[in-house]
Amino acid sequence: MTHGMHTGTHTPYLDGDRNWRDTAGRYALLPLRVFLGVTFIYAGLDKLTDSAFMKDAGSGSIGDMMRAVRDSAAIPAMVDMSLENPVAFGYAIAFGELAVGIGILVGLLARVAALGGALISLSLWLTVSWASDPYYYGNDLAYLMAWLPLVLAGAPILSLDAVLRARRRQRTGGFR
Repeated sequence: MTHGMHTGTHTPYLDGDRNWRDTAGRYALLPLRVFLGVTFIYAGLDKLTDSAFMKDAGSGSIGDMMRAVRDSAAIPAMVDMSLENPVAFGYAIAFGELAVGIGILVGLLARVAALGGALISLSLWLTVSWASDPYYYGNDLAYLMAWLPLVLAGAPILSLDAVLRARRRQRTGGFR
């Protein structure tokens, strides 16, 4: 079976004659960026404003939560590291979520932000939600998978990365 290949000179991305499929393809990652950005900003702010969360011990504290998941985590050593200073770990996660959320939402260093989001989600999956049974009840694995397209593609449109890329092209005469 052979597949035909269009070899004409007309390319919708070069002359601006785009159909709805081309437009939809260009904007396909935008809803994912908005969802993940808003969700991670909210998660970070929620942690920072929850007085019970940022404590070593007590109901709803990061310390008690980490102690509760320690024995069921895929990598208990990761939990042990967080338990050395649970409050600092809580702040690191909260500020990491804020940085990732803002970065992906505005599209600044989007691939780096997405990688950060993927690493946060991976660490939470391997610790907090590892014991979810069946595995798809734990949302951290789904978040990890949602970050991967953004790690690969970045934020090519409606982003500060796109603005900076256009400025570089303009300065170099379009060669970059």
